[in-house]
Amino acid sequence: MSAVDEPIFELGPRHREIQRVARDVAAQVEGFAAEADECTEIHRGVAEALRGSGLAACVVPAAYGGRDDVLDPLTIAVVREALMYASAHLDSLFGMQGVGSYPLTVGGGEALKRAWLPRVARLEAVAGLALTEPEVGSDLRAVTTTVRAEPGGLRVSGRKSFITNGGAADFYCVLGREGEGYSMALVPADAPGLTVTPGAGLIAPHILGELTFDDVLVPEANRLGAPGKAFSLMLRTLAVFRVTVAGSAVGLAQAALDEALRHTTTREQFGGPLIGLGAVGQNLAQSWVDVETARAITYRAASLARTDPLAHLDFSSIAKVSATEAAGRVVDRSVQAMGRFGLIRGSKIERLYRNARPLRVYEGATEVLLDSLARRLAKGVS
Repeated sequence: MSAVDEPIFELGPRHREIQRVARDVAAQVEGFAAEADECTEIHRGVAEALRGSGLAACVVPAAYGGRDDVLDPLTIAVVREALMYASAHLDSLFGMQGVGSYPLTVGGGEALKRAWLPRVARLEAVAGLALTEPEVGSDLRAVTTTVRAEPGGLRVSGRKSFITNGGAADFYCVLGREGEGYSMALVPADAPGLTVTPGAGLIAPHILGELTFDDVLVPEANRLGAPGKAFSLMLRTLAVFRVTVAGSAVGLAQAALDEALRHTTTREQFGGPLIGLGAVGQNLAQSWVDVETARAITYRAASLARTDPLAHLDFSSIAKVSATEAAGRVVDRSVQAMGRFGLIRGSKIERLYRNARPLRVYEGATEVLLDSLARRLAKGVS
């Protein structure tokens, strides 16, 4: 996979095996990755490759057809690293199966879990998580969508915006206000009153939708977590999956570095390989430092998140900031090292450059995470 040495951090045999499977899937997708990464609907070839691999089972507990008894963030991060190396579309389809279904995994009733989670594990049902709203981004306590209990079930009303898998998902785990607290409900995509329209076009194309809940009624059994207490459920979801975004960033950074190495070691300039020019080689060496540093903190934070995700949320945030910011620097240096060839529309490096940018925004923008970490430092936690 890489033109440089393997990381010092030693993965065990189980993680090495899942990494091998993920790399095989990435290799299958490589030939049409550029096409897939322009899609705003699920790419059939990507879905078939991912479904055939069985990797979606990594985001579901073994009791419901998954791989591990308890979800392992390190496994998920390692898989996302390998998948993002080839395709952002592939990485998103895998990652959102976990992000979108985790509130169900930890907060759903037994019948509801048995109805949906085995299908998630087989990639027969696509999951979605509906948090953000037209006027609400990172400040999720300001959501205006409501969840109201009534004799016939739960009534969900409001709008959700910039929802990944919007229009492609088979169900959405929806956060809303209930009284003075926050509740979550699972809303099937075919629920009467739910309408989905295409989302905005992004610089890195993405399956994105705008959701409107017009007094949508779902059974009380579709409640996720305790009434008014679901904000912690949402935080647990972020605690498990935020660090896996760091894994994606490491994979993208490695791909950008390898693309720059391919170019600079084969292109002759001034009588020798381009990498021999001092500034070029030194910039790529700095990128290598960034990649390996990001990989080390990502693997460590993911390992910590397995034992107690909420207790180690700080480390997940640190890994997310470190890896996504590193990916931005690495891909920018790679473009610079490739000169005019790095600017060609439709080239792999251009695709990586666009795909790197959203990583610093979703599942906790860098500024929001640093602000939270600063408050933690002020309290004497370090």
